[in-house]
Amino acid sequence: MQQAPIAVLLINLGTPDSSQTSDVRRYLNQFLTDARVIDSFSWLPRQLLVRGIISPFRAGNSAKSYREIWTEQGSPLKVISQEAAALLEQNLNAQRNEGEPTYMVRLAMRYQNPSIESVLEELRQAQPQEYIVLPMFPQYASSATGSAHQCVMEIVSRWETVPPIRFINSYFNHPKFIAAFAAVGQRYAPDSFDHVLFSFHGLPERQLRKGDDTGKYCGQTSNCCETLCVSNRFCYGAQCYQTAYLLAEKLGIPPERYTVSFQSRLGNDPWKQPYTVQVIEDLAKKSQAKRVLVFCPAFVADCLETLFEITHEYQELFIGWGGEKLQLVESLNTSPLWIETLRDLVRDGR
Repeated sequence: MQQAPIAVLLINLGTPDSSQTSDVRRYLNQFLTDARVIDSFSWLPRQLLVRGIISPFRAGNSAKSYREIWTEQGSPLKVISQEAAALLEQNLNAQRNEGEPTYMVRLAMRYQNPSIESVLEELRQAQPQEYIVLPMFPQYASSATGSAHQCVMEIVSRWETVPPIRFINSYFNHPKFIAAFAAVGQRYAPDSFDHVLFSFHGLPERQLRKGDDTGKYCGQTSNCCETLCVSNRFCYGAQCYQTAYLLAEKLGIPPERYTVSFQSRLGNDPWKQPYTVQVIEDLAKKSQAKRVLVFCPAFVADCLETLFEITHEYQELFIGWGGEKLQLVESLNTSPLWIETLRDLVRDGR
């Protein structure tokens, strides 16, 4: 009897269907009304806030930013992630042993298209023996990995037959993930820069506190995220610091030559600090660093936050403050070692 395949579902955050304001507004509406993203309001106030205030005012400016990075093929995030999914499927099937099942790898977006529900339904038609859900977020966050996992569980819970499902939680310290980012970074000769910045996507401090299941660890000291331990092993901030530490160690960058920071703040609530924009201002003005190399290890595919926020917005600000070059290290995208990392996660779960 022919073996049923193994289904692999890669999930990335999402992107508008186009750079038109209407599509950007639709994307923002779905993204920001997720209860795990804006978690400080109940359903109705959140809907009113997002649909009545945030999206109408933010969509136009966001659309302009998307148009700066949009390609003939579409959104870079979607195009790159689809290429990675295809390469992963090829790699898995090329490396499988005789008698092992084949692999089906598909990409879904948590917000917009291709939707998780539509891709799960496609995979379901092939009657796979197992589903492996692999969010493309190296560090765990409730608003990213948690939301993706929840969405999958809610959809599958409506099926009459609930299949075996394996969820990948995080891989912030996976040796090949670290090696893959280090290999990309080596192309820029980190030692030739005055400073190295590891800039991660930011989160509100309240979400970090809510993620502390003990209720007794997060925020009790000013540097509680800087050392990974049993109490904070699922903390987004602690996982980010560990990624940066391992990357710096792999690249031979001493502690005094790098900084960990957080970007993409939204709203007036306090977010995880230090903020990337404040760090680059201090580097230019106080440290007189002229050349800064920037890694964004929370993003495995280049997107708005890397291609526009770092390369355009922050670069312009850095030069205005007296700097000369803010150099982005591109994301892992479809690098061979990154595809190997995904393969190992699928096959070994770590």
